[in-house]
Amino acid sequence: MLPKVDTDEEWDAIVPDETVMRPGAEDLCARLGLAGAPLTRFTEGSQPVYAVGDEHVLKLFPGAAAEDGIAEGRVLTHLQGLLPVPTPQVRSFGPYENGWQYVLMSRLRGEGLAPAWERIPQADRERIVTEAGETLAALHSLDPEPLADVLGPGDWAGFTERRRAGAVEQQRERGLPEAWSEQIPGFLDSVALTPGPHRSLLHTEFMRQHLMVDPEGWRLTGLFDFEPAMIGDRAYDFVGAGLFVTRGDPKLLDRLFRAYGRGFEPDELLAYTLLHVYSNLPWYLRELPAPPEPTLESLAQTWFGTA
Repeated sequence: MLPKVDTDEEWDAIVPDETVMRPGAEDLCARLGLAGAPLTRFTEGSQPVYAVGDEHVLKLFPGAAAEDGIAEGRVLTHLQGLLPVPTPQVRSFGPYENGWQYVLMSRLRGEGLAPAWERIPQADRERIVTEAGETLAALHSLDPEPLADVLGPGDWAGFTERRRAGAVEQQRERGLPEAWSEQIPGFLDSVALTPGPHRSLLHTEFMRQHLMVDPEGWRLTGLFDFEPAMIGDRAYDFVGAGLFVTRGDPKLLDRLFRAYGRGFEPDELLAYTLLHVYSNLPWYLRELPAPPEPTLESLAQTWFGTA
């Protein structure tokens, strides 16, 4: 029911089009024993995702992102019951038609942490950040080897070198002013990224947008969206955590580190920010506290320094 989507042009034409997507989602639900269940498409996320009734979520991956679907199904299956915060339970995952992959999973309870944040009292925010740190510690303590066949990058040093080579151009393409862009090579050269031999299972986008909370008591009730998961240096996961969970608040970041069990140097985390696959420094500069000086060193302290 769903046509092939292997190029950016096909993606742009098909994935946003509900007249094409919905019949395919309905057909797949019927094959999975959920015929007639109401479908509600979520507006967030890069992949088409549907609430299927009140209990299930169906996530679809076109051929251009099929490997992400396989990875998410495998990671969620591996994680079941291993973290202090619930993750979606996989009901079924696999191929559909024309290169598409799917993951049918349980729906997490609660509401998104990002839209709820402004309503949450400070003491509850602090507890949520503590729970987030404990969750990252548990995730990073797991043996990632059972997932090594579906998660990259394999050679972490090679990955960071490739990211370094394209770091300036990536930020320029996103509109970063030259006064910032020209600092990137020297800053990256000044930071020694020397992770130990231990590699961790990484979420890579550990942020408020992927955490759920219970408004009755304000506790974390879920962590989701593992399609971009990787195996690598655990400091890499603190890019999302620092930018989108603690958001430049030094006291909250200190609490996150203490719950995690260790901290990281601000320059190291800003270096990984620049090397991150989805790095968008102009956006972060608009969203987060401004540094007292227009330098990357000052920016590192502003966003990743602790109280």
